Order: sequence, then C-alpha cells, then structure tokens
Amino acid sequence: MDEHRTHAAVAEADPVPVLLTVEEAARCLRIGRTTCFALIRSGELESIDIGRLRRVPADAPAAYLARRRADQKAA
Repeated sequence: MDEHRTHAAVAEADPVPVLLTVEEAARCLRIGRTTCFALIRSGELESIDIGRLRRVPADAPAAYLARRRADQKAA
C-alpha cells in the first residue's frame, strides 16, 4: 500500500505529463487519431516506442505546430 501512496503522491505533485498517448496528442492538435498516426508515420510528429506502446513527448505537438507555422510564413 505504501508504494501505491507514493505513486499517487508523485502524480499529484507533477500533474503535467511527460508523454502523451496518440489520442491525447491528437486532442491537443484538434485532429483525428488517424491523422495523428499519419503524422507520426511520416516523421512530422515525434513519437517513441515503449515496449508495445507508442507515446508522443508532451512538447512534440507544440514543436510540430511551430514548424508548420514557420513553413507557412516562409511560403
């Protein structure tokens, strides 16, 4: 039980996630899950594998958006 309390205390102390699920990243970008996976496959949106899981670093959606904005301003 102490281990469970420790994990809960850490979760409360650090509410900002380091990694997002693909679905969470899609919600951040206001796009669909399929589109998000397509961005990951193309390398436009950074992601990592953890075992059989695919996770998106929490700062990756903002970095993707910044690149898109810069590309549009350059065009």
